[in-house]
Amino acid sequence: MSAADTKKVIKLLNKIMELELAGVVRYTHYSLMVFGYNRIPIVGWMKGNAQEGLTHAHRAGEMVTLLGGHPSLKIGALLETEKHDIGDILRESLEHEQTALDAYYELLKLAEHGKMVLIEEYAREMIVAEELHLDEVNKMLRLPGDVKAFKP
Repeated sequence: MSAADTKKVIKLLNKIMELELAGVVRYTHYSLMVFGYNRIPIVGWMKGNAQEGLTHAHRAGEMVTLLGGHPSLKIGALLETEKHDIGDILRESLEHEQTALDAYYELLKLAEHGKMVLIEEYAREMIVAEELHLDEVNKMLRLPGDVKAFKP
C-alpha cells in the first residue's frame, strides 16, 4: 500500500467518523422530538441508532490510528430542518444513512485498489450494517401492507 493510498484512506475514515458522530447527534435530537402513541418504541430505536453511530465512529477512529493517522475532532454537517413529523424524521434518516453507506462503498473501492485487506473487510462489514439499517428505515416509511420499497 502506497503512502498516498494510506493518506486517502485516513481522510475518508475521518469523514466516516464525522458522519457517524453527526448521526449520534441527529438521532439523539430526533429521539427528543418524537411525540404521540408510538413514542416509546421509536425513541428506543433512535437511542439505539445513536449508540450504534458512536460505536461506528469509534471503530473508524481506531482504523485511523491503526494506519498512523490522527482522528478528526469534527462532526459532520448538522441541519435543523424544523420538521419533526416522524415521516420527515425518517426521510432525513434515510438520506443520512445513504450518505454514510456511500462513504463506506468509497472506502471499499480505495481499500481494494490499495490492497488493504483489513480495511476492505471492515468496509464490507460496515456496508452490510448500513444496508440493513437503510432497509429498516425504508420499511418504516411504508404504509402497513405496502410491500414495495419506499422511493424518496
